[in-house]
Amino acid sequence: MTNEELQMISFEIVSYSGDARSKLLLALENAKQGKFEECDKLVAQANDCLNDAHDAQMDVMKVEANGEPIQMGFIMTHAQDHLMTSLLLKDIIGTLIDVYRK
Repeated sequence: MTNEELQMISFEIVSYSGDARSKLLLALENAKQGKFEECDKLVAQANDCLNDAHDAQMDVMKVEANGEPIQMGFIMTHAQDHLMTSLLLKDIIGTLIDVYRK
């Protein structure tokens, strides 16, 4: 995998994770207003984004698992950080949405 390919995948991860984060925060705002149908749609869309980010991440992991060295740079580190914080946010917002449903 070339450095350019790795950077493009890194930007994909950042983009998908950022989209998920935005949708999750909007879902929480909808939950606060009692708009649970819209909230659920946004959470489902966020999950799709996170799945796409995870798929991109797995593409890199497969290359490395096949013995090809991967040059971890700042962009990939940022992408991994972005994905992990978005996954954590999903868990936290899921709990908050459950609280608003009650």
